[in-house]
Amino acid sequence: MVKRFINYYKPHKLIFFLDLLAALFLAVCDLVYPVITRKMINEFIPAKMAKSLILWAVIMLGIYLLKLALNYFVAYYGHLVGVGMQADMRRDIFTHLQKLPMKYFDDAKTGTIMSRIVNDLMEVSELAHHGPEDLFLSIIMLVGSFIVMSRIHLPLTLIIFAGVPVMIIFSSGKRKKMSAAFTESRKRVGEINAGLENSISGIRVSKAYTNEKYETEQFEVGNGNFVNARRKAYKAMAEFHSGNSFITDFLMLAMYVAGGLFFMFDKITLADFTAFILYISIFTNPIRRLVSFMEMFQDGMTGFKRFVEIMDTKPEEDSEGAVDMGGVEGTVEFKDVSFSYTDSKTVLDGLSFTLKKGKTLALVGPSGGGKTTICNLIPRFYEVEKGSIEIDGKDITSVTRASLRRSIGIVSQDVFLFDSTIYDNIAYGSVGASREEVERAAKLANIHDYIMTLPDGYDTLVGERGIKLSGGQKQRVSIARVFLKNPPILILDEATSALDNATEVLIQNSLEELCKGRTTIVVAHRLTTVKNADEILVITDRGIEERGTHAELLASGGIYSELWNISVRT
Repeated sequence: MVKRFINYYKPHKLIFFLDLLAALFLAVCDLVYPVITRKMINEFIPAKMAKSLILWAVIMLGIYLLKLALNYFVAYYGHLVGVGMQADMRRDIFTHLQKLPMKYFDDAKTGTIMSRIVNDLMEVSELAHHGPEDLFLSIIMLVGSFIVMSRIHLPLTLIIFAGVPVMIIFSSGKRKKMSAAFTESRKRVGEINAGLENSISGIRVSKAYTNEKYETEQFEVGNGNFVNARRKAYKAMAEFHSGNSFITDFLMLAMYVAGGLFFMFDKITLADFTAFILYISIFTNPIRRLVSFMEMFQDGMTGFKRFVEIMDTKPEEDSEGAVDMGGVEGTVEFKDVSFSYTDSKTVLDGLSFTLKKGKTLALVGPSGGGKTTICNLIPRFYEVEKGSIEIDGKDITSVTRASLRRSIGIVSQDVFLFDSTIYDNIAYGSVGASREEVERAAKLANIHDYIMTLPDGYDTLVGERGIKLSGGQKQRVSIARVFLKNPPILILDEATSALDNATEVLIQNSLEELCKGRTTIVVAHRLTTVKNADEILVITDRGIEERGTHAELLASGGIYSELWNISVRT
């Protein structure tokens, strides 16, 4: 874990080492100050050497000016190292998230993922900057102060440093408790973020059902859990800090008593005792730094551990020897395909069918039969458990995912638009497309004329998830996006089921234009939208119950006929 953390220093090693070098000079400056003070008290002041006193005072001023510059460098460039490492980690985790399978996002909460990317990495950034610096300074100061103090008075030095092992043992004992507490605290922060994301996204629903009080109560539960977790973390931290502070104070007391006794029995001079008192602060500062480092280390490594958990999640990988699909004609074939989302329920069991290039296949039937699952398996959002899926005779596992997904366009019921402009959302279908190509796609989707009525035209912001557009307008933007992509295979998953009848007619015209010349799979509950399909499959939880054209299925008097009669009556 620590080794992986250290690897993130490599791109920033020059500034990092300069930061440590500046910290080293700071430590040397602090160690020199009591030596000069001792020399003033022992020699210059008793001998009334005014010139020497002023000279060394000027030297000390120079040391302070040097410390000013060094402190600025450490504070500014040291933080830049932390920020740079944080940015590298955030880039890595975002890139990794793009490669994770859909199953991961089925189980993970958006708010929790965001908490790991933002909150956790902020703590990691602090550790990246202050951690090595504090540890390095503490070691230099402890070793340096021990050497200088032992040369002044070895017995008194040994008395003071005898407390260091006690402090180390005490700190190690509290470290595990702090680690568990901070891990729990991080988990609760993630849950709060997930709850907030869920509540804010569903604010219209909560207002519509006047459930503001319920949402507040739900938030308070999560907020209370966070407070309890943080209370445990602060309790562990308080025990850690107070215990170490007591040990430090006790050492100070031991130093004053022992030093006073040594002075009374002429074992130490007043100047040496004064220098010792000055060095005590130099001795206690690194101790406090080490205490702070332990806290920071626990907090930062807890965040890094949660970062690593995502990074270690296995990403989607192409099969060994996978090749680019190349030109796609569009024949799709399922061969004895079986699939289940969990071990408890099989969604598809030995499903087989063939869809010829340029033809339209409709999937109808009751919910839960696996229609949407079929749509998700073709672009390999999920992997088949048994059997195979072929496109133009090629097993889809033998080609790269990127080339496979480039060949497939999807229009679903749940349209997602990014919080950007209409232009950007259409252009997402082919990043880098010209404005003429985007406008042509919009015209084919019958949305261009509406866009031109807007004050900002294609530069109109659609809001989060396209909230500023109606359902039909969002759907046509998504259709324009697919027109721009121009894939040979098209999947329409309940593309019009959430629209009113009048809007559906407009959208249907756009979809019919989109389907021309493409291999198309249509999932629909409204059977009027699929009656012209080349073949219709009636799928239930028992598999394919019926297959044929609209006329053939009506004539058979089976499930499809019953569903048709119900749809006509309603």
